[in-house]
Amino acid sequence: MKIEGKVAVVTGAASGLGYASACALAGAGASIVAIDLDAGRMARLRDAVPADRLLIHAASVADAQSVAAAIDAAVARFGAVHIAVNCAGVADAAKTVSKGEPFPLATWDKVIAVNLTGTFNVIRLAAARMVGNTPGEDGERGVIVNTSSGAAWQGQMGQAAYSASKAGVMGLTLPVARDLAPHGIRVVSIAPGLFDTAMVAGMPENVSRAIIDRMVLFPNRMGRADEFAALVRTIVENAYFNATTISLDAGARMSSR
Repeated sequence: MKIEGKVAVVTGAASGLGYASACALAGAGASIVAIDLDAGRMARLRDAVPADRLLIHAASVADAQSVAAAIDAAVARFGAVHIAVNCAGVADAAKTVSKGEPFPLATWDKVIAVNLTGTFNVIRLAAARMVGNTPGEDGERGVIVNTSSGAAWQGQMGQAAYSASKAGVMGLTLPVARDLAPHGIRVVSIAPGLFDTAMVAGMPENVSRAIIDRMVLFPNRMGRADEFAALVRTIVENAYFNATTISLDAGARMSSR
């Protein structure tokens, strides 16, 4: 899909992978509908995206009505939705049993609600709009890019909820792609490894260095958000990417902790 002139909905757009993806797609000429709970941090997108191509909407991806309102606002403002990039996520951790206490079910529910249900919520609402688009080359009407994780199959201690949510994202990729193929909509997920994002920003340098040295093959560093965003752009532009999860992890293999 040619990105210039298209409309992209990006969740988790206030920081990290979502912010970088929004900037990359805007740089290629797309209009951006930025969704995140943190409206204040999303404001910095105004320095990267022209005002006439930016719509900021504060919402939780797990809230069906809020996301529906954001999608409706996107269509009202820009006329269509062609691209959806799901980067919203949380990584609350807990062991199954810790100090004799069971995993807090509220933590489980939150992680699944945002990472898995929230991703599918955006998929279903964006796809419902994409089916009405005028088909382009090969009959293509839309592209959906989701964020899974290497934790989907290499989850560490304390990551039961996070790993389950990201495995769920990987698991829905093929059936949703099959559902939407007749409409000319592609669905691809990215499974990033260790990336330098807000989730690891508070980690001491010696701790992060030890993790990198122990887990990352080459290059021996954490991934950069712009590298994730570059893959998002490639997926959108290359029509032969579909129904798969792509590892973006420098060959990293997670240890148990």
